[in-house]
Amino acid sequence: MNPIPPGWQERQRPGRLERRYLFEDYQQLRDFLDRAAALSEQHSLYPDMGFGRDYVNITIHADAEDGQLGDLHRQFAQWLDDLGGYKTTP
Repeated sequence: MNPIPPGWQERQRPGRLERRYLFEDYQQLRDFLDRAAALSEQHSLYPDMGFGRDYVNITIHADAEDGQLGDLHRQFAQWLDDLGGYKTTP
């Protein structure tokens, strides 16, 4: 099983991965959201995203059938990280 990428937190009940990304400005945030949307379409995985002027909170939920996080969820988190454009988060 793939490890959880650094910066992500795994939560239980319900199973999910969470992370906050910070951005220098709204345009960088918007560019990230556009790339994340394309990634979601490509892999048919649609995390919850809540955002403000310079941040986005992302929650990747476990499969509804078994409530487990699988390799695809962890890999998707890494692919989001690989999109770049954000500041290092605490």
